Amino acid sequence: MGTSGSEVSGCLQAVCVPQPELLFPGEPYSVSVLKVGYCRPQADGSFRADGTITLLTGPTTILVDTGGPWDRDFLLTCLRDRSMDPGDIDWVVGTHGHSDHIGNLNLFAGAKLIVGYDFSEGDTYRQNQLAQGLPVPIAPQVMVIPTPGHTGQDVSIQVKGTFAGTVLVAGDLFECCSDENSWRDVSMNPAVQEVSRWEALRTADVIIPGHGPPFRVIRN
Repeated sequence: MGTSGSEVSGCLQAVCVPQPELLFPGEPYSVSVLKVGYCRPQADGSFRADGTITLLTGPTTILVDTGGPWDRDFLLTCLRDRSMDPGDIDWVVGTHGHSDHIGNLNLFAGAKLIVGYDFSEGDTYRQNQLAQGLPVPIAPQVMVIPTPGHTGQDVSIQVKGTFAGTVLVAGDLFECCSDENSWRDVSMNPAVQEVSRWEALRTADVIIPGHGPPFRVIRN
């Protein structure tokens, strides 16, 4: 879904506009991008990648994706810079199970965890309705929403009440603002993911993708 815009059902048009901001203040929740993810093809056919790391602060403190294991020191430093440590994180949400998104879960043993459709506290797993296509609320303004396609159990986190409007921390539902059709190459189910993407474009004002900076959605 690139900057040129697209159409679905003959009516909705959405244009993705890159945003330089990494902080989206709000009431009661603010959204801060700690690390912008990336994906860089290499000459030998491999690629270097790391997932976006996002922190939600408010009545509850929520970390969305933890980056890869190589991000451990970086993540701890980011928390220390905010006078926090892993024990201050109430929830960790892994948008899906790839290593560049959940590589540091072990730092947050005391947090409630949602990884894909699994909801756990320690070794206790809680029933939830994500697999039935229904959201799980963390707070009245924060919902974990099933957005499958990239894998079979992707989730995104919807945050309402920021000064920028509704922010969606989307994991790899979107690779980046200008991912055009490249997202299809790494999608388990492109048809399902396309539906998830259009719902995101319909409802979010700002999207934080898995491998690029945030972007604003302009609807016509």
